[in-house]
Amino acid sequence: MPDVIVVGAGHNGLVTAAMLARRGLSVTVLEDKDIIGGACRTEYPFRSAPQLGVSTGAYLLGLMPPELLRELELDLPLKRRDPHYFLPTTGKKYLLFGSDERELERQFLEFFSPADWKAHQAMNAELGAMRDDLAPAWLLPPLSLEETAERYLRPALRQAFIRLCRGSAREYLERFGFESDLVKAMYAVTDAFSGLDGGYDTPGTGMNLLVHNMCRLPGSGGTWMIVGGGMGTVTQAIADVARKHGALIRTGAKVTSIRVDGGVARGVVLENGEELSAKVVVSNGDPFRTLKLVDSGALPQAYRAKVDAMFVPGTTLKVNLCLKELPTFTCLPEDRGQFGPTIHLLPQEDDVLGALERSYRETRAGRLSEFPSIEWYIHTTVDPSLRDAEGHHNSALFVEWVPYQLEGTTWEREEERYVRHLLSLCDRFAPGTSDKVQEYLALTPPKIESRFGITGGHIHHVDNKRGFTDRLPYETPVQGLYFCSAGCHPAGSVIGAAGHNAAGVVLQALGR
Repeated sequence: MPDVIVVGAGHNGLVTAAMLARRGLSVTVLEDKDIIGGACRTEYPFRSAPQLGVSTGAYLLGLMPPELLRELELDLPLKRRDPHYFLPTTGKKYLLFGSDERELERQFLEFFSPADWKAHQAMNAELGAMRDDLAPAWLLPPLSLEETAERYLRPALRQAFIRLCRGSAREYLERFGFESDLVKAMYAVTDAFSGLDGGYDTPGTGMNLLVHNMCRLPGSGGTWMIVGGGMGTVTQAIADVARKHGALIRTGAKVTSIRVDGGVARGVVLENGEELSAKVVVSNGDPFRTLKLVDSGALPQAYRAKVDAMFVPGTTLKVNLCLKELPTFTCLPEDRGQFGPTIHLLPQEDDVLGALERSYRETRAGRLSEFPSIEWYIHTTVDPSLRDAEGHHNSALFVEWVPYQLEGTTWEREEERYVRHLLSLCDRFAPGTSDKVQEYLALTPPKIESRFGITGGHIHHVDNKRGFTDRLPYETPVQGLYFCSAGCHPAGSVIGAAGHNAAGVVLQALGR
């Protein structure tokens, strides 16, 4: 009988398994899919280019604490994107954000304004200071927002920190005096809206903005990084650590119930009828899926209601592309490194923020918007190891704000048409892009749900509007049953801190 059963071999579950196995506990990880990694995996999904590798779910590594990398002795092949952001337009203006500050300042002054450059510097300096102060809190159980500010943030930043976490993207970005709505929109889209049910004025989008600025990876300069071999490299490396310390990882082992007797978790039952006993069960599944595994009478109704209140459906569409060749941008036709970064496609209207807000309202009404916010990736330009012998590029459109369920129609009817429409938006910035797409794999919210096993297709399990003690607790009212998933503190994304912290809670409970 293992000491611990971990349900789900996503990255957090694997971190928990590795941490507990290193401390001498016998650990079994049960994964219902045939491959490990959850949404953090590398796949080869294209029939016409079967050797072209793609990170189909999570695209980048940004938020994993360097302390966790050291503790697990992970040596990941991290590749810095420099430049890391590209903001094209359909005219001549653009911004290419990288380590060359002088060149970036030149672009700001030529295409935007001195006020925008000053605001960009001031905001990133403040976020960098908050990142440094908050970092230790991510690898410890959460405190309330106010207690977190008191314990970790320098006095001069505390009120700004609290207002950011409670407030909206608008309230934060407008503080710094940006003149260009396009620049504000870019920061809102990449940091505040990613994976979130929220618009420019939604309280809590500031929390998501802070989360996405917590990158401290070695050599990153605060920017999110590409992992050589795709995101599956991350989960395979963590699994190797867990196995090295004796953990058993079983795939094709679907858990259908968690056994609870007398208020104590006793083990699990698999789909094939097999029963496994353990002292502790830790679920890496999302909270809503996990609670369906527990008999209704085993958990207080108040607890179930509290967890259920955290649910919102996912609003993310991922369109993975096989490109025959690289696109050519009207605003920057020569190669200046603009293919490796996050490419921000935004409405080119004078009122870009108003256009985005309309897009969000349309999503809330169950409609597909004319111009959603789009992040575009072409990672094979930085990691050529994933290209095939024919030289295809992998690419992806990360589309924010699509409905889980469409009003008056279905995703089956609309998917192909909408993908073509999204590619036509790419054509506005880089004419002819549609003709360079050989094949695509679209993951709508329902397909994210089925492919990765995430309720509602929500890539963060629980909205990152919720932070600290407002997220899912590691402990449950059932003795011996714990959570380690992305719904817990600190946030959803490929971080691993929830897995680390849950392991600490289990060790404490076991007197280890």
